[in-house]
Amino acid sequence: MASLKSQFYIDQKVTFLNYGSFGGTPKPIMKNYQDWQLECEREPVQFMQVNLHKYLRKSREALAKYINCNADDLVYVTNPSYAINIIAKSLKLTLGDQVLTTDLEYGAIDRTWKYYTRKTGAKYFKSKISLPVKSTEQFIEDLWKGYSHKTKVVFISHITSSTGMILPVKEICEMAKAKGLITIVDGAHVPGHIPLNLQELKADIYTGACHKWMMTPKGSSFLYVKKELQDRFDPLLISWGYESDNPSASRFQDYHSWQGTRDMSAFLTIPASIKFMKDHNWKKVSDACKKLVHDNYETFCDVLGTQPLCPVNKNFLGQMGSAMIKTHDPAGLQRKLFTRYKVDLPVMKHDDYTFIRFSIQAYNSQKDLDKLFDALKKTRGKEHG
Repeated sequence: MASLKSQFYIDQKVTFLNYGSFGGTPKPIMKNYQDWQLECEREPVQFMQVNLHKYLRKSREALAKYINCNADDLVYVTNPSYAINIIAKSLKLTLGDQVLTTDLEYGAIDRTWKYYTRKTGAKYFKSKISLPVKSTEQFIEDLWKGYSHKTKVVFISHITSSTGMILPVKEICEMAKAKGLITIVDGAHVPGHIPLNLQELKADIYTGACHKWMMTPKGSSFLYVKKELQDRFDPLLISWGYESDNPSASRFQDYHSWQGTRDMSAFLTIPASIKFMKDHNWKKVSDACKKLVHDNYETFCDVLGTQPLCPVNKNFLGQMGSAMIKTHDPAGLQRKLFTRYKVDLPVMKHDDYTFIRFSIQAYNSQKDLDKLFDALKKTRGKEHG
């Protein structure tokens, strides 16, 4: 993977193990991004009013092929938080209805659901997941303990941000469908990280970020909604797509694809991202990254004096590894690791837990993890000394 290091802009003086937070765009994809921006600036009217629609269509078709769904069932959004706001605002939950989830979900999305459920009198119920997770069966059992006759929706992350764990979403979607529930999946960390096949997964609603593991520029994500449900969801901003002068065959596309002037260039880089991964045999690259995680995860936990959060295998771990850490100052520890040792990774407070997480991307090596372990030993020694 050493040859790929030059493809990224990552500061060579920093041991960057924080790819999962905001991604990082390789040089060829960034050039494609800037080319789109320059085309717009050379002739803004033709770009925005004449050509953008077909450009977006071509990009959606490439993404749809990559994640196996219909291109018209996808719309681009800036991030998964934006997507979940679209869904939560229009879901028409009523007093007593329940959205079932886990206590491991992303904080911003937790806040979204709390806001909209409180406005309607519905309940956002977080099932407690026992940590460490011992098996898929245990996780599923923990989740369904929160189910009741009032449950209308199951919302779950495909890969959680704080724990880095891959969750058994396919099994959960199957069980939810058998109970007549709507399934909504936050797949922020999934595209380009682990295989995603929406036809097989059969989630009703799915959102993913392309600016993380697919390596596109920031602000490039998608929302997938099963065709039968699309007319339920209004855009967050009403604009020209409402009662369109030139309606397409899809009201879903009309409502959500155009919501005023903004730079949509990041959306147009999806084909360049897919080409970059193909050109560099990305499955092999990703597999090597995952092996590095699996080979080092238990050492990571040993250095911290804790235990793995889950079984160390491909069902639960991809290119991220996370562990519990005891610290009185998570933000201070994160800052100290960076300022003193030039090691960048997140230390996250999550309810009663604090997690520290490392991400492995194509430019990382064993040397980076050895430097992390050394920094943690020194920092933790001083913290407890």
